[in-house]
This record gives sequence, structure tokens and C-alpha cells, in this order.
Amino acid sequence: MKNEKIIFYILMGLAMTSWGSSWVSAKVLSNYITAQELIFYRYFITSITMVPILIYFKESFKVDLKSFILIVVAAIFLVGYSMVFFLGTKYGTAGVGGAFVTTLAPIVTFILLALFFGKEVKIKDFIALFLGAIGVMTILNIWSYELKEILTKANLYFVLAAISWPLLTITSSKSKKIKAIVFSFYMYIVTTILGFVLTSFPSGNILEFDMIFWINLINISVVSTTFATSIYFIAITKLGTNEASSFIFLVPFNVVFLSNIFLDEPIYITTILGTILTITAVSILNNMKPKFLSK
Repeated sequence: MKNEKIIFYILMGLAMTSWGSSWVSAKVLSNYITAQELIFYRYFITSITMVPILIYFKESFKVDLKSFILIVVAAIFLVGYSMVFFLGTKYGTAGVGGAFVTTLAPIVTFILLALFFGKEVKIKDFIALFLGAIGVMTILNIWSYELKEILTKANLYFVLAAISWPLLTITSSKSKKIKAIVFSFYMYIVTTILGFVLTSFPSGNILEFDMIFWINLINISVVSTTFATSIYFIAITKLGTNEASSFIFLVPFNVVFLSNIFLDEPIYITTILGTILTITAVSILNNMKPKFLSK
């Protein structure tokens, strides 16, 4: 049992690194294709590669009407998120954007649950929200810029991404009759269809693109989505939701360091400090204590 836990710790570390790498790949792919094309290609490949995983684990492909409606709504939110996620990395820096969105999104989720779904808000939560606000502003380093410099196109896209992801998360959580991995599979299929409708394929034949394009497309589709998502859902059953979810705190740091390695983006001390502050805020809001931070 102990060896199995160690294996899943390693796999979860790889999965979180994979999630972080999707921001780097999106930045690279922005030089080749449009946001609409990325949505179609990414989730088309993801949908295909998830089929053998569902078959291997003998998951049922049956879906009830209510779950299907939620799947369609979630897919619409995923399309919206994917658009602003891609455009944010295109016009901004993947490292700052990744740290900003992945830490702000859980805070926005909490706020939405409190405002519209009756989630109880305690004094510690107000303190955490204040801490999170300071962290987010520190990530953006607003102390060093004028207002017009802060309100850039890239930052606007990142804010929209941090809002659209919680909408997707809340919608997905409302589905109780099918497993999360099956829900995700159908969501990816619907997202692929929506992506196909949105794109007119102006970038030409992707078969003519170089190896860098294909490495990043496979990474963002198979590695950071199919592999990482599957490992996460399996880890929840093996480690428990709270323990598995705590690994998500690794993602923003992975984004920052991978962006520095592969995109040569500078690592700002404000990004690191802001990320630590927002992670602390999220852990307080969710009553979580990341094991790798407490050892």
C-alpha cells in the first residue's frame, strides 16, 4: 500500500507538471494556429485517446438526459475558457498567466458558490479572500505599473479565463449520475464539435507543420489532458479527493519554471510571492493542507 502511494505521488507530480506545460505549449502553438483551431485539434485528439482508457477501466458510456445537458453547458464554458486561455498566452506571458489563472480560479469558484449557491462564509474565509486579493495583485505586480499598463489585452483574457474555469467546474460538479472521467470524455467530444463549427481552418494543412508544432499539440492534447486528467481521477479513488486535490498547488509553480526553461520568460519574485499568497488563501478557503508544503 505504501509503495502504491509513492507511485501515485510520482504520477500526480508528473500530471501536475503536464498541466503546467499546457500553458507553454499554447504559447508555442499560437505561432501556428488560431484559438478556434486549437480547440478543435486539441479536444479531437483528446477524445480519441480517452476511448481506450475508458474501455480499459470498463467505464459505462451511458449518459442520462440531465447529465448530457450539463455536458453541453460545460462544453460551452470550456470553449470560452480555451479561447481566452489561448489568447492570453498569445499576447501575454505563459508563466505569469498560468500562475495568475490557476491560483485565482479557485478563489473565484469559492466566491460564486458563496454568492449563488449558499456556501457559508466564515471569518477565516474573509481573511483568505483578502490574502488572495493581495496575492493576485502581487502576481500582476500592479505596484510597479500605471492603471493603463495593468489593463492590457493579455491580463483581460487571463481574468476572463479565471472566471470561465469556475463556471465549468461548478457545472461539472452538478452531474451526479455519471463518473467525472466519463463526463469529461463527452464534454471533450461536444467541445470538439463546437470547435469545428467555429473554425474555418485558415492556417492551412497542419500535416505540413514542423516537429515543434506536433510535439506541442500532442503535449497539450494527450499528455496534459488525456494523461494528466486520467491520472487525477484515478488518484482521487486511490488517495482521496483532498489529498489528490492538494497536488494542484504544484501547477502554478510548474507553469512559471517551465515557461522560464522553454520560453526563456523571466521568473519574477513578485510572481513567486503572489503565487504563495494565493495558494495559502485557497488552502484556507478549502480547509486544505498540502502535504508537500507541510513536511
